[in-house]
Amino acid sequence: MAITPDYLRDAAEVVAAASSVREAAAAWRARDPAMRVVVVDALDMRDETPALTLGQRRIFLASSNGHCWSTTQQAAEATALILTQD
Repeated sequence: MAITPDYLRDAAEVVAAASSVREAAAAWRARDPAMRVVVVDALDMRDETPALTLGQRRIFLASSNGHCWSTTQQAAEATALILTQD
């Protein structure tokens, strides 16, 4: 599934409105069960470039080859959202 600009915009609205990134992840999983959404410590993503920054929250895009995960800047390759908060 490719992540479109509209999809990313909708995800950003959910992440920004939620009271926590964990709540945002749960809300997005409920909205789109096919999308993997994980929450990680911001320190773990310190060397990566977010797709979006929403105040202290960040959305990263990730893809998998079936075994290993990596971040990507290519929305068309992304199969997961990684959320962090400072």
